[in-house]
Amino acid sequence: MNLTLKIWRQKEAKASGSMETYKVSEISEHMSFLEMMDVLNEQLINEGKEPIAFDHDCREGICGSCSMYINGEPHGPDRGVTTCQLHMRKFKDGDTIHIEPWRAASFPVIKDLVVDRSAFDRIIQSGGYVSVNTSGNSQDANAIPIPKEDADNAFDAATCIGCGACVAACKNSSAMLFVSAKVSQLALLPQGQVERKERVLSMVDQMDTEGFGNCSNTGACEIECPKGISLDNIARMNRELLSAKI
Repeated sequence: MNLTLKIWRQKEAKASGSMETYKVSEISEHMSFLEMMDVLNEQLINEGKEPIAFDHDCREGICGSCSMYINGEPHGPDRGVTTCQLHMRKFKDGDTIHIEPWRAASFPVIKDLVVDRSAFDRIIQSGGYVSVNTSGNSQDANAIPIPKEDADNAFDAATCIGCGACVAACKNSSAMLFVSAKVSQLALLPQGQVERKERVLSMVDQMDTEGFGNCSNTGACEIECPKGISLDNIARMNRELLSAKI
């Protein structure tokens, strides 16, 4: 498979960037997208050029760090997968592929395809946790009865990997799907009840402080989310926020 790649290059956060064109050949359809990027970087290194910077870690769809805009879609044309799980069989010989970093003011570009997503970390730090005193005779978590529906919904919300595809897909760069998943995960469980009201107020306030936009109600976030996080979580977070304010 021979491909033309148009990739965003940017030396540093304060530098201006631009799209540059590269050619790669003999790409197997069985390669993952990141393996194809590795082939390109090896080619650039052999030519004495600087390789393209991009984030990755687990390459198993777990960490969410391999975030890229591919032909205008977060994580590319497949559904329910991260970039590292995207395979080249989704493309055709002779295709031109456009590759860009997340486009959101709250995710500033660090270099090339790498963006700073520490805004998500600060949102979690503001309230996405449970404070538990483990000394003494605390009840074992597994011994607390939880309705199956609540347990299932909490587990589904907990599958969010914080990749930021929801932000990238939203025309307003909203982080509400991410934040609502983290709020729902804890609000649905007994362990999260003590800080329930404080949590949603703090996390939504931090989300606004970071400059994320409001929900656009288009549902693009749910469609592009590699873990299929439901919009139901946004509705739940809005109810939690209203209740906390009242």
